This record gives sequence, structure tokens and C-alpha cells, in this order.
Amino acid sequence: MRLSALLALASKVTLPPNYRYGVNHPGTLADKRRNLPRTRQRPVAVEPISDEDWHLFCGDRVEILEGKDAGKQGKVVEVNRQQYSVVLEGLNTHYRYIGRTKDYRGTLIPSEEPLLYNQVKLVDPVDRKPTEVEWRFTEAGERVRVSTRSGRIIPKPEFPRADGIVPETWIDGPKDTSVEDALERTYVPCLKTLEEEVMEAMGIQETRRHKKVYWY
Repeated sequence: MRLSALLALASKVTLPPNYRYGVNHPGTLADKRRNLPRTRQRPVAVEPISDEDWHLFCGDRVEILEGKDAGKQGKVVEVNRQQYSVVLEGLNTHYRYIGRTKDYRGTLIPSEEPLLYNQVKLVDPVDRKPTEVEWRFTEAGERVRVSTRSGRIIPKPEFPRADGIVPETWIDGPKDTSVEDALERTYVPCLKTLEEEVMEAMGIQETRRHKKVYWY
């Protein structure tokens, strides 16, 4: 077994059988409060969908089909494949208090709740209306999303990173490591210890010898 596979097994979080996925990462304090021990969560009835048929990605424009925000359109900011749900920016929100203490009531902030994938639909860029989507292959062999109503190709959005950096337009600065420096081999493997390598580089000669020790 490769080292990467062993590290992946070591970092994998063991979840209980009745675990409920949410917007928080498994293992965090907020996730543990949601999934308390010895408590049963009500199962969410949703038809599973394979990874090959999944068609919602961060940055997509979708429309809500049901709920209090039905008919509104928003951008997908988070995708949860395990729960088959997505989170929309500023939609399907509820208000909660954070930082509450005995002397302070806390700050009221809006928090987006996830929506199941069958509660939203992609918006067709032709008429800005929700549409069904299916995967097809182009003449060049590229797998793309196509609207079944208009036949328009819906490309995958370029969702920016959290730090706002676009790798294609990034220009290295004076403190950035270049690709040539990163790929340069500067380490020569040897059987010497760190102390022996330092002594050899500084020209230090070791003349001392260990005394014989007898164990009885």
C-alpha cells in the first residue's frame, strides 16, 4: 500500500451510522453540537445521485423550486455531495445569535440553510428560466452540460478561491518561489547523520573516541 493511501486512511474521520451531514466540516465543534452522542437524527428522504450524474457546482446560477424563497434565483456557494445538497448565497436563511453571554445577548446574523439538489434547478442562460440538464459529449470528446429545452451548453463556472487568487492570472512577486527553484534538486541523500554532515561542511575533525563500557 502506498504512503498516500495510508495517510488518507489515518486522516479519515470515522462517522456513526446515523450521522447527519451539515454545512460544518465533520469533527468540528459546531458539527459535534449538531450530532450529539446517543441521539437519533430524523433521516432525510432524498433519492441518491451518482457522481457521474451530479451537475451542480459552485458558482452556478440556480432557481429555488420550493420553500419560502421559491422562485428566487441565486448563486451556489457550497456543494455537499454526501447530503446531496447545495447552499445558496443569501437565500433560504434563518437568523441566529452568536457570541451570546450572560451580560451580552449576542449578535444576530443570517445563516444559509442547505437545499436538496431536487429543490433547485439550473438556470438556462438563454431565457433565465429553470431547465433540466443532461450530460453530453461534444465532437472534441469534452463532457458538457446541455439544457434539454434550448440545447444550449451550460459551461462549468470558474468559482474563485477563498483568497481571491486566480492561478491563470497570477504574477510571481519578489518573495515568491519560482517553478525552477522549486524543482531544483538540492538534496543529496547519504547515510551520515545531521551532526556528521554539519561537521564535514565546517571542516571539523572529530578526534575523540568513546570509552568502552561493559554491562554485567
